[in-house]
Amino acid sequence: MKLDRLIGIITTLQQKGKVTAPYLADKFEVSKRTISRDIEALCLAGIPIVTEQGSGGGISIMDGFSIDTTVFTEDELRSVFVGLKSLDSVSNDSKSALLAEKIGGVIPVEENMLIDLSSFYKESLAEKIDLLKKAVDSRRRVTFRYYYAKGEEDKLIEPALIVFKWSSWYILGFCPERDDFRMYKLTRLWDLSVTDETFAPRDIPQDTLCFNGAIEDKMSISALYEASEKFRLVDEYGPYSFTVTEDGRLHARFGFRSEESALQWFLSFGGKVEILSPESFRQIYINELRRTLGIYEDT
Repeated sequence: MKLDRLIGIITTLQQKGKVTAPYLADKFEVSKRTISRDIEALCLAGIPIVTEQGSGGGISIMDGFSIDTTVFTEDELRSVFVGLKSLDSVSNDSKSALLAEKIGGVIPVEENMLIDLSSFYKESLAEKIDLLKKAVDSRRRVTFRYYYAKGEEDKLIEPALIVFKWSSWYILGFCPERDDFRMYKLTRLWDLSVTDETFAPRDIPQDTLCFNGAIEDKMSISALYEASEKFRLVDEYGPYSFTVTEDGRLHARFGFRSEESALQWFLSFGGKVEILSPESFRQIYINELRRTLGIYEDT
């Protein structure tokens, strides 16, 4: 974009003092004629650009003129930098390096926070997020193969918003087949492709953006956990989510949005949990344990 290039030219001149037109043309991947027009635009905007011809000549900002780049405090700048570096973890481009260049490298050296948003999927996530950003900006439909508990399916949606929530990345998009907005987890989304089909932007309902409220618990399950599993209950629900019984076990009642998610949770504890109620789910859990045991008894 022209504005980004103009800002880049100013910061380059501030950093290097004097450069040539060919240098700027090569740096910003444009022609020397474009650089000449950019210099004219900067002069019209009140930036005193000086051009000198011949050996030792070049383009520079008039001596004594400076642009204040200290609009941020050090703490504010560090916060911005940490935020951009976190996006670098799921991007093929370094936003933090670009910021450092634009503000003349004035970045606080010491960092007290590191955020990696990619988990184990940096390569695939970065590619998906880049494609989805382009699709959202150009308002083009996307297709992909989606895997979920009940199977897999080819999807076509109008992407609206890339979301990082619940420690995972999602794409919120309008599904023409369902005539509604849906959330799709990027690690379950593969064979992503941006189509040539464009779409008109739609207003996202406010309740759709209330992501926590969009997931309702369908069942409440009471269980006893071994004391050794306290760290998991604290990690997931907090230190006041359970009570300690006389035998030292931990009693808790948690809500689950589906039978599948409840089974995954309780099976992960092995023999360190006892389901108390409801009886209907207790039987479902017992049947699942018997089914699993049967796999090994038959071998």
